[in-house]
Amino acid sequence: MNPTGCWGVMHMATFKVVISDPKSGKAFQVEITGEKTRAFIGKKIGDIVDGSAVDMPGYKLRITGGTDKDGFPMRPDIHGPVRRRVLLSTGPGFKPRRKGERRRKTVRGNTISEDIVQINTVVIEYGEKPFEEIYTQVKGGQS
Repeated sequence: MNPTGCWGVMHMATFKVVISDPKSGKAFQVEITGEKTRAFIGKKIGDIVDGSAVDMPGYKLRITGGTDKDGFPMRPDIHGPVRRRVLLSTGPGFKPRRKGERRRKTVRGNTISEDIVQINTVVIEYGEKPFEEIYTQVKGGQS
């Protein structure tokens, strides 16, 4: 039996973490796997995560949303790591075309699980290294 309590093969999640900087208006994407994903699993929208999970020591990131493996967006008002069909009149997950329009749409809950693929975050506390310096290192490493 693996640490998650299942008899099957333990799957390690892979997340694409989008980090936005409100000062500069720039954002970049980092892919994390393995042990680093544990910092995110079980967290909810609005929770604060230490930046060392995405190689940004000293930084603090707030989770603002994300999408699951099938592209369904996370909503802060639906609790748990579940997928639900709910009646929506605003986003995320629905953009009304007419005034007062509502529609039943499938969305994901506010808790991060292994089904989530992309996690959106925003920097709320800065570390010693400037954001621009980390951004160019990551971007330069991916090209």
